[in-house]
Amino acid sequence: MNNLMAVLLNGIAQLEYDRSKPLPDYQGAYLDKMDRKMDEQGIDMDGQMVLSPDLGQKAQFIAANLVHAIKSDNEAQAAAMTTWLAVRMPDLKQVKVREEGDDFAIELDFEQEYVKQHPVHFSPLKKS
Repeated sequence: MNNLMAVLLNGIAQLEYDRSKPLPDYQGAYLDKMDRKMDEQGIDMDGQMVLSPDLGQKAQFIAANLVHAIKSDNEAQAAAMTTWLAVRMPDLKQVKVREEGDDFAIELDFEQEYVKQHPVHFSPLKKS
């Protein structure tokens, strides 16, 4: 079983989370705080307030905030959102984000295992 969960933007990995590494207590407490806030205040889903969000609605909300964090280069928030998704949804394999003009399409993929991406280095051809 692959312990990695990845966040991809237009097919390119942005973040990877390794579930085999233990979650520090302070991070677990932060995730609990995030859950309490969503439960107490509700969440805004496409302009509609959801007062008692279920896990799937929370995941969609967190994924949308993750995209915003990535696009605004907020690494700490992106890491927190990625951690929430990986820990609260242990079967989640990939978060696939596609830019569609000014909008985004987000797919939570529970089926396809993430395969770690490796850069390919090319050497220029020598002229003879």
